Amino acid sequence: MRAVVQRVSEASVSVGGEVVGEIRGPGLVVLVGVTHGDDPAKAARLAAKLWGLRVLPGERSCSDLDAPLLVISQFTLYGDTAKGRRPSWLAAAKGDVAEPLVDAVVDALRGLGATVATGRFGADMAVRLVNDGPVTLIVEV
Repeated sequence: MRAVVQRVSEASVSVGGEVVGEIRGPGLVVLVGVTHGDDPAKAARLAAKLWGLRVLPGERSCSDLDAPLLVISQFTLYGDTAKGRRPSWLAAAKGDVAEPLVDAVVDALRGLGATVATGRFGADMAVRLVNDGPVTLIVEV
């Protein structure tokens, strides 16, 4: 699993003009990509890493501040641009595999006590955020 994590002061995701997920910071926006071979154990490890990641003000984590997370599925994180100008999506898991694993990350975060908002899997989403810092990291498990 791969995640792009951004520290934010606020963020929202909309589908068809309707806000489906929103957080007020400090918090994290987490774009999650799933590849072949990922499993629920990796989803739990990713959730634990995100919950404890010390990138919020004062080198604190979401768990320290009870900070919210906005988790959004993002298959394009596994796009391969090594050849040509058109990305290959072969490394991205299909929706029927990826959706339950993204849900597992969300469920694991909530099980740890996190407040989690989400996008809508497979939808054309508009993400708005105010990147704080800016701080942007790539996390892989």
